[in-house]
Amino acid sequence: MANLVQSHAIHTLYNDHQGWLHGWLRSKLGNTWDAADLVHDTFVKVLLKDEWSFIREPRAYLTTIAHGLMVNSLRRKDLERAYLDAIAHLPEDEYPSPETRALVLETLIEIDVMLDGLAPNVRHAFLLLQLEGLRHAEIAERLGVSVSSVRQYIAKAIQHCVLRHHE
Repeated sequence: MANLVQSHAIHTLYNDHQGWLHGWLRSKLGNTWDAADLVHDTFVKVLLKDEWSFIREPRAYLTTIAHGLMVNSLRRKDLERAYLDAIAHLPEDEYPSPETRALVLETLIEIDVMLDGLAPNVRHAFLLLQLEGLRHAEIAERLGVSVSSVRQYIAKAIQHCVLRHHE
């Protein structure tokens, strides 16, 4: 009986708000296909959270989830565009295979997710250390901060990444 009630509640939530959510996302994204994908992803996320039975303001709840998914989608597209722009000028014999491009893009997205939420200086310091191999003094000079600030930034970034890794 509980499953029947839950099924009806989900059905009602979807029927009452799917069209509205699609319109809202379409106005934000400018196309119906991406909006439809995000509506689907939003309702899947709602189902997986198993909190839908306690929703008091369905549109606010759905908007919050859909907005987060939309931001993530746009960030992924920006990363993909930047990566493709970066490799576009490579000689043909150095151009990565489709499999390599997919793996690199997946890795870039994972790194972006891992670093999400870091303050800009913390992220920049960490990337300068990891990607360019700069010493703390060189990073401090580039960022216009003290070496002790760079040490703090790096420690914050590492702590953040460790916590994100264990989520």
